[in-house]
Amino acid sequence: MNMPLNAPPKPAVSASPVVELRQYTLKPGRRDTLIDIFDGRLIEGQEDAGMTIIGQFRDLDRPDMFVWMRGFDGMVARKNALADFYGGPVWAAHSHAANATMIDSDDVLPLKPAWPGAGFDLAGAQRPSLGTDEKPIRNKPLPGIVVIEIHHLQPGTEVDFANRFEAETACLTTADARLLAAFVTEHAENSFPRLPVRADGNVFLSVTGFDSAEAHAHHQAALAASPVWQAFWQAARLGLTKPTETLRLSPTSQSLVGR
Repeated sequence: MNMPLNAPPKPAVSASPVVELRQYTLKPGRRDTLIDIFDGRLIEGQEDAGMTIIGQFRDLDRPDMFVWMRGFDGMVARKNALADFYGGPVWAAHSHAANATMIDSDDVLPLKPAWPGAGFDLAGAQRPSLGTDEKPIRNKPLPGIVVIEIHHLQPGTEVDFANRFEAETACLTTADARLLAAFVTEHAENSFPRLPVRADGNVFLSVTGFDSAEAHAHHQAALAASPVWQAFWQAARLGLTKPTETLRLSPTSQSLVGR
């Protein structure tokens, strides 16, 4: 059953208080190669180190972009988990092959839930078995899409924007969308400087699930026709420092988000 956009995500013990949104620019034609490595070899090692691999995606509009999200129990836990994984045997075994697919892996947004309960609810989410041969597989995308919207805000306005977003979306009644999570920038100092993060601004980020690209287009049309949403957006856009980024994403078969 789809959760309408006016219902906020439910709190869950599995929702991470610190989340990274990572966008990788890849060499032409290498995305499926990286997905084979990532989904077949790198998920378990990261989760054994204390991370939650939330979701990984093909960007529908940028064929050489791989987008993924991972979560941590806090900034100290992030430091420890990253040190364990990147200093451990799994990354040592597969880092060369993974890095060989990439042009840039430094586009990383550090995030925290925008309000209590706004993180991902992963209760009951499970990945299918990769099989018993322990070989990487070419994963097919899941049905449906996930849309991430990144709103770039003036300094110090994230909380106000999040509060208004939460209040105004409660007025919507469309069932085309499932609000999966909402985040604002985590401004704490990078606890693992070996991996850089973006420190160039303040964002509010929403993650919404749709059954199809057509459902997303229908939802966009409903927003355009909604006086409530248009009034909110006309006021909200005055606080933006640059255009909103919209990522239309297809989950891989091993993504927890999108299934």
